[in-house]
Amino acid sequence: MTIAITGASGQLGHLVIEKLKQKVASSDIIALVRTPEKSKDLGVALRQADYTAPASLEAALTNVDTLLLISSSEVGQRTAQHRNVIEAAKKTGVKHIVYTSLLHADTSPLSLAPEHVETEAMLKDSGLTYTILRNGWYTENYTASIPGALAGGAFIGSAGKGRIASAPRADYAEAAVAVLTGNGHEGKTYELAGDIAWTLDDLAAEISKQTGRDIPYKNLPETDYASALQGVGLPEGLAAALASWDTDAGKDALFHDGKELSRLIGRPTTTLSEAVAAVIKQ
Repeated sequence: MTIAITGASGQLGHLVIEKLKQKVASSDIIALVRTPEKSKDLGVALRQADYTAPASLEAALTNVDTLLLISSSEVGQRTAQHRNVIEAAKKTGVKHIVYTSLLHADTSPLSLAPEHVETEAMLKDSGLTYTILRNGWYTENYTASIPGALAGGAFIGSAGKGRIASAPRADYAEAAVAVLTGNGHEGKTYELAGDIAWTLDDLAAEISKQTGRDIPYKNLPETDYASALQGVGLPEGLAAALASWDTDAGKDALFHDGKELSRLIGRPTTTLSEAVAAVIKQ
């Protein structure tokens, strides 16, 4: 069985490739990337593929049995890009598509949700077998801000007391590999999230514990948080989006307690403490 991965040079895709090589022969894995010359370190066959170029996608998906469609990073263009991939998969005889969607996509208030819902609908209408992995938040989305919190003396955000059931990318990559190499996942939608939810107060307390410093959590109004993000160099649109997602997190948009992720990977998900330690030790 030949397995192809879109966006294979990205952070999640790279992890999937590495974990997949532990389960199947490297010769059965195809990395679909925009610039193959930059991805030789993946150690598998490389095929050039561009979400916006249907001809490249058809060539890239020839003789592929199973496809992991990692959602495009270009918010606002995802639906059209994913449609190109799905249409190419239909034309080239791909048998099964595994798609990385968003936690509770059909009910989520996050502005990211609609394009995922549209992609899920396209998959269900495609005639292909599919599995939908509704990934929760990556813990790295928050732990990446630890250096800034240490420099500024506080962790800032707009999530209030919202519960965040996150997991590191590596856990989600492991789940994708379990589905790609396992049986009985056809037609299923999995809500994937960390086993133990936490708040930004919990994160600040964990940072304080591990560094021996007093790093409180400072909750800001959404507009103030967006301004702070702009102040550290983020573009206005991205800063506004990040702040809005944090506000949604404050309404438990990133919470789920079904533990499907740990069942898929066969172990407890990585804890917040472990994720913080990985950053502190760098």
